[in-house]
Amino acid sequence: MTGRLRSFSRRFAGPVLAGAFAFTFAGAGGGIYVRTVVDNIAAGLPPVPMVDTLPVSTLVVDRTGTLLRPFTTPDGRWRLPVTLDQVDRRLIDMLIAYEDKSFRAHEGIDWGAMGRAVGQFVQAGGRPVSGGSTLTMQVARLIEGAPTRALSAKLRQMVHAHALEDTLNKDEILTLYLTLAPYGGNIEGVRAASLAYFGKEPTRLTTAEAALLVALPQSPEARRPDRDSAAAREARDRVLDRMVTAGLLRREQADAAKTEPIPEARRRFPMLAAHAARRAVEAAPDARIVPLSIDARLQGALEALGAKRAAAIDPKVSVAILAADLKTGEIRASVGSPGLFADESDGHVDMTLALRSPGSTLKPLIYGLAFELGMAHPESLIEDRPTAFDAYVPVNFDGFSRGTVSIRQALAQSLNIPAIVVLDAVGTARLTARLRRANVEAVLPGHTAPGLAMGLGGVGVTLKDLVSLYAAFAREGRPVVLHDTVLPPEGDEGPPVLDPVAAYYVADILRDVAPPINGSPGRIAYKTGTSYGYRDAWAIGFDGETVVGVWAGRPDGSPVPGLTGIASAAPILFEAFDRLGTSNTRVKPAPDGAFLVANAELPAPLQRFRHPDAAIISADPPPEIA
Repeated sequence: MTGRLRSFSRRFAGPVLAGAFAFTFAGAGGGIYVRTVVDNIAAGLPPVPMVDTLPVSTLVVDRTGTLLRPFTTPDGRWRLPVTLDQVDRRLIDMLIAYEDKSFRAHEGIDWGAMGRAVGQFVQAGGRPVSGGSTLTMQVARLIEGAPTRALSAKLRQMVHAHALEDTLNKDEILTLYLTLAPYGGNIEGVRAASLAYFGKEPTRLTTAEAALLVALPQSPEARRPDRDSAAAREARDRVLDRMVTAGLLRREQADAAKTEPIPEARRRFPMLAAHAARRAVEAAPDARIVPLSIDARLQGALEALGAKRAAAIDPKVSVAILAADLKTGEIRASVGSPGLFADESDGHVDMTLALRSPGSTLKPLIYGLAFELGMAHPESLIEDRPTAFDAYVPVNFDGFSRGTVSIRQALAQSLNIPAIVVLDAVGTARLTARLRRANVEAVLPGHTAPGLAMGLGGVGVTLKDLVSLYAAFAREGRPVVLHDTVLPPEGDEGPPVLDPVAAYYVADILRDVAPPINGSPGRIAYKTGTSYGYRDAWAIGFDGETVVGVWAGRPDGSPVPGLTGIASAAPILFEAFDRLGTSNTRVKPAPDGAFLVANAELPAPLQRFRHPDAAIISADPPPEIA
């Protein structure tokens, strides 16, 4: 290191003695003194920062690299990492032409410009007229964060600039400038500035926008567009005029750019998938860039949909939406609330992971188990009549009984009594085990044993749980692990939730469920659910490519009069599928072994579902517990 310092000081001290600072030190020992000063300065310089390790804002990006949400640095600054290919070329050309036209040729110091600056300084009686600083010298100043008005500070900056040129190439130095340059307040770097003032990435800028971003770092607080638009305009127009002189713009181009308005307020930084992004950063605190499987376009569309629909229901209502790829389990969109800052609806709470009562949404699995066990077929007949199970007497949502119906009708119409009759036959323990296979972490009240009430919502699940369950219905009974990471989780998919025939029967029935007023029949296979007391509204559905789940309600669990799955959640579900932009591939064709016949053609044991332990209660005389 000592040898390197001596070599550096010899190479640097020669130009200093021959240049603008020679007269300052000639009477103080000449070259020996300068070399000593340079050695001392060089020894005290901070480490040369590497572009790849410079402290910057953590970025959460989508599957294509599109920015979802940035986070400030630990000291509260917006300093977004940027590469030269992410910056409009005209901005780079303007910057070099305006600040340092010899940037590509010098070794950190433009001695001609420095000599002129010193001469102007002397002629003006000690008043600075021009700085003579190169872009490399400005990077040195930004790294150290110290003023450079004093002559000693300017010399230190020159030594530092020469050291930077010794270690970094020109593109790396330029990248450091574009990352560290101040733009007012806590905004640093061209990427953060472009997002804050123009609401877009700096990849494509107008001529006026590029000129403004060149002008601001020279006096970032005085020229802040959000505080003094007139000063910002004047500085921008000065850059445009200089570009005409430099030959980068024609006069008519500059005049046209001057007519473009100056932004008068800062914009919010992107906040897509806010909840998922926060979790991802907490899981990888040292990462600079955290990629997610989310699709930014779809995420933005579904966030807007959720916010619009939540406001239409009630200001205190939250809406959550989760969309996942059926083949891979990758989460394409995760909307945890109508907005992170929606205070009335507790927008900070991620309702995709909140435990709620699922209402009727577990019924498809109940019937699927009966299909798999050979107890029933979609066309089997079942009685929808008041039925008691010890002290538990379920009733339908509307309070009416339909008499004899098919299993298909019972599920499509979400009748409660037949579902509990079938659940009692297949067993709550089996239901619980299959939920676990589907990666559903069902939570029972007070950690009690599974009971029949869980078939109508007497259990806690999350929206992510239900989306995982319905993905299995669409995948011929095979489970999938939902994840928002780019790399899939390790391990195999585990045992099936249902056999392929049973899963097909479930999907086929769900395709027959009547759509809401904004939907088309057969568009998707789906099911709704409403929890007791109108606290939760659900709708989960799938086509051949994607599974989507919707939840609506109040995060605090308060009732919302009129809130139902079919009226509140289903319309959101169908609109969500409209925004997918996929081919809407239908569910898979019937697998081998599926028995597609009418009731009369079924084997006798399957024509009618009978539960030997259930007692039918007649309406006259008055009902008694059987």
